[in-house]
Formats: sequence, C-alpha cells, structure tokens
Amino acid sequence: MAPGPLSLIIIGIVALLIFGPKKLPELGKAFGSSLREFKNATKGLADDDDDDKPAKKNDLDKKDEHK
Repeated sequence: MAPGPLSLIIIGIVALLIFGPKKLPELGKAFGSSLREFKNATKGLADDDDDDKPAKKNDLDKKDEHK
C-alpha cells in the first residue's frame, strides 16, 4: 500500500522540523547519490550473472562433444 499525498506532506514537514531547511537539501543529495551507487552495484551484479550463464552452457556443450 503506497503512502498517500497527505502522508508524504506530513513526513516532509516532520523532516523539515527535525533537520532544518539548511540541512535537508544536503541529506537529499546524499540519499540520491547513495541510491545511485546502490543501483549501479546491483546492475553490475546482474550483468555478471548474465555473463556467467552462457559460459556455463558452452562448458556443457564442450563436455557433450567429448562423449
């Protein structure tokens, strides 16, 4: 269940009261860069898995040829 617009506004107001207007943009930038780095790392892991699958298939094909 996704949060509604009223919930997001309340969360924004509470964050503004806790961290202040000067610190909030810095926190948003840090969160965005962390999220981007995590996304790139998980994409790299998925790409590595895709690269391994054809190699395993080729190894199996080579074993079948030797029989």
